[in-house]
Amino acid sequence: PVPFETLAVRNDGSVCSSQGIAMTSIPATSASDTPGRAMRADARRNRARILDAARGVLAEHGVEAGMDEIARRADLGVGTLYRHFPTKDALVEAIAADHFAELAELAGRALEGDGTAGERFTTFIWSAAHRTHGDAAMAQVMAAQPQVLDRVAGTKVALTERVDKLVAAAVASGELRPDASGGDVPAIMCGLGSVVATEAFRPGVGWERYLTLALDGLRYGAPNAARD
Repeated sequence: PVPFETLAVRNDGSVCSSQGIAMTSIPATSASDTPGRAMRADARRNRARILDAARGVLAEHGVEAGMDEIARRADLGVGTLYRHFPTKDALVEAIAADHFAELAELAGRALEGDGTAGERFTTFIWSAAHRTHGDAAMAQVMAAQPQVLDRVAGTKVALTERVDKLVAAAVASGELRPDASGGDVPAIMCGLGSVVATEAFRPGVGWERYLTLALDGLRYGAPNAARD
């Protein structure tokens, strides 16, 4: 198995810090420099197979799972895997980038949805939580190696902007506490990842209960706060 590279933990801009979530995309690395549409399509299919396999392996075995096991699950050679993702960190970053892109889409839908500002924010949080709960690999990464995600949190783009708008609107409507900010959301979601990653073997608060309590905290003192 190939271990994670040792990384320095950076607090500023971490996806689990109060600085807010941001995302950047990880470009697909071609499996071959040979020109031609067929080769490019083949490389894209291989990359998708690797990512699907990695999600399954990380969900089952955690972040300590080896790259050789991921290659076997994808039914590809280890060399093909490394041509796409030279390190496990690069592979995890690609999984994280896909995850954050989906969350950005959910935030965009919430902004355009029905209901009050607070209801739209709540819709996004619960949708994002269900997405995280359904992605055990991402939950494992958020719980065990959040610093690996720093490199996909270096540029403020769609997700941060949309979350900030959702929170600001809910504060303005009096449905969230006056000091709530978009920076509160990554702390909630990283905590959720820890709950999801450990709920199978740790009795106690389930992820729905955790999120309900977190949302109640964001509403505390808000003049027009609703309750789930």
